Amino acid sequence: MAVSTSNPTAPNLTDVNKVRHHGRCQRRFAPILFTSRRNGPFTSPESAAERRGSEPDQISDFLKASEGIDFAGQSRVEIYGWIQQVLIAQEYGRQSKKQRGSIRAYLSKVTGRSLAQVTRLIRMYLRTGMVQTRDYRRRRFASQYTADDIARLAEVDRWHERRSGPATVCILKREYQEFGKAEFERLAGVSVSHLYNLRASTRYRQQAAVFEPTRPSPVSIGERRKPDPQGRPGFLRVDTVHQGDWDGAKGIYHINAVDAVTQWQVVGCVSKISEHFLIPVLEAMLHQFPFRVRGLHADNGSEYINHTVANLLEKLLIEFTKSRANRSSDNALAEEKMVRSFASSSVTDISRASTPSWCRSSTPRI
Repeated sequence: MAVSTSNPTAPNLTDVNKVRHHGRCQRRFAPILFTSRRNGPFTSPESAAERRGSEPDQISDFLKASEGIDFAGQSRVEIYGWIQQVLIAQEYGRQSKKQRGSIRAYLSKVTGRSLAQVTRLIRMYLRTGMVQTRDYRRRRFASQYTADDIARLAEVDRWHERRSGPATVCILKREYQEFGKAEFERLAGVSVSHLYNLRASTRYRQQAAVFEPTRPSPVSIGERRKPDPQGRPGFLRVDTVHQGDWDGAKGIYHINAVDAVTQWQVVGCVSKISEHFLIPVLEAMLHQFPFRVRGLHADNGSEYINHTVANLLEKLLIEFTKSRANRSSDNALAEEKMVRSFASSSVTDISRASTPSWCRSSTPRI
């Protein structure tokens, strides 16, 4: 879109800008790129309304003729400079209230700024004689502790293995008051709360990074030891094996419980190993043994090491033990029996008629 200048009432946008300021005249060319929000970008030089010879009526006619057009300046520095030139050329401070309103509306129209922002810029011009951008200055508290102080605090923490806040404050005070080290003068007056702020700063963490290994949390469920049946039946080893998926369908879980002395074996099946499915099957399996169950040994799987299983065994007066760390042979009997059960079908062949389909027992093989 091109701006037409044939209308005698519209300002000529290609004339030279003639500026009068404090009795001095100067000629300058300062074209500014504006963007029309309706019909796309176009370039236009300064408006002829900036000239001293322009009348306020011409500004009013321009505002009426451009009601359907929106303008927007590209650079804030250029916009502020152009607004200053217009205010100087129109001698804004000497105009009447009505004429000042027309000039303010004209500036808001051409620059695309709101009337409130233009009013603030005009107030700046009346107060300082200039319209210019202000550098952003972030308000912040004065820094009392330097980078050397933070590095010294990190060094003290390394010496004393990062003590608590009150203990570290006492150490810093003694370094300055009792040992007379001048470099601890500022740190001697630090508070406990601000000491933690310094420890949380980026500069401190870069100099005093502390890496600690993961500490295992002890679980009080079950006793970690190998069961000792002493030739008595009733001490079971239990293990769980997943059958595997078949054609996208989730497979079942086999629960194998075998006596350590008589080798009596009971196998159960569940669709899931959550407590809702496991507890009824496990309780039924314990009743399948022809002798009193005295102990149950499992690995460290969460399907057995939980409070629900522990409460069930405690109710049945059954000793609960679990495998030790780095002792793979503690539960090897149940794992070996499970492999043999998968390798042969003898378990299902000798199943009793009264045994449920999901729980089958077998006599020991000799």
